[in-house]
Amino acid sequence: MERATDVFVIGGGPAGLAAAIAARQQGLDVIVADGARPPIDKPCGEGLMPDGRTALAHLGVSVPETDSYPFRGIAFVSGAVRVAGSFPGALGLGVRRTVLHRLMVARAEAVGVSLLWQTPVTGLHQAGVLLGKQIIRSRWIVGADGGHSLVRRWAGLDRYLCDRTRFAFRRHYRVSPWSDCMELHWGPKCQIYVTPVAADEVCVALVSHDPHLRLDAALSAFPEITSRLRNAEPASVERGAISSTRKLRQVYQGRVALVGDASGAVDSITGEGLCLSFRQAQVLAECFAAGDLQHYQQEHRALARRPAMMARLMLALDWKTSLRQRVMRAFDSDPRLFSRMLAMHVGALSPAAFAANSLSLGWRMLNI
Repeated sequence: MERATDVFVIGGGPAGLAAAIAARQQGLDVIVADGARPPIDKPCGEGLMPDGRTALAHLGVSVPETDSYPFRGIAFVSGAVRVAGSFPGALGLGVRRTVLHRLMVARAEAVGVSLLWQTPVTGLHQAGVLLGKQIIRSRWIVGADGGHSLVRRWAGLDRYLCDRTRFAFRRHYRVSPWSDCMELHWGPKCQIYVTPVAADEVCVALVSHDPHLRLDAALSAFPEITSRLRNAEPASVERGAISSTRKLRQVYQGRVALVGDASGAVDSITGEGLCLSFRQAQVLAECFAAGDLQHYQQEHRALARRPAMMARLMLALDWKTSLRQRVMRAFDSDPRLFSRMLAMHVGALSPAAFAANSLSLGWRMLNI
């Protein structure tokens, strides 16, 4: 018997599952196919910002306290200068990627998504998608198959407005978190993120422009982290991934739409990748229900503006050490400036208010 569905999602990671759950919330029939078996892991910083938690909650997914670790804000560390600020309102949450994936799989199953694991999609068809020689008819097709998306290529959407790449490597350590913040340590042309993910475990992630730089070599430039990890036992092997800044000319073609990293990405320095995927999924599902993917194109661009702006601002600090140290000293002299930046980062401060904050930061830098 020929099989058919309203929405066929190619890729069963968090972005694909979010799109599937959101589509089911709109009353659509959904199939998800992925060549892997859950839980699917991917190297990342494993911190959910407050806006990411809110977007996840809209999908009906909650992360148990026993499977996560809260953090109140973000700390920047550069040399001897450390500045920290709290998120306005809700806390952030550190959670292992595999834990998050299990929770999202369970939610997808609960809302009636049909999940086809270890089932690679082999191509697109005018009637739907190809699973080997089998055709699954589908009204809509979602490409959620990551940064190296085949769906993007099959649909002719591999045209970029910008495409820049950095390289990330991640490892977990068995050690009690030493801070109530997610820490971002600035080093020579690289950053290291430390995210608490459990009461006895932290995630340490390195991001740089050098594809050959690994954690063990990079840690020599971060004596504070090295000291904290000296007697800590690794809880996972080092894994690598690409951290991209990518903007596509278009994120849909006909009935095919892209979501998550397949649809473009902001640098991992923002920590907003998952939140962006979850919010895209909600908008895409609404557009499926309305039959209007042009609106998805418009909303997709709008959703990316704030994370993209924050990525540019934060990566500017990577450009020149002397500039970064002046900014850090300005933050240190007036902690409200850093707190307002965090508020903008999680969408709790308007662009106009952030512009005023930027002027205050510039004035402070001129007077230190």
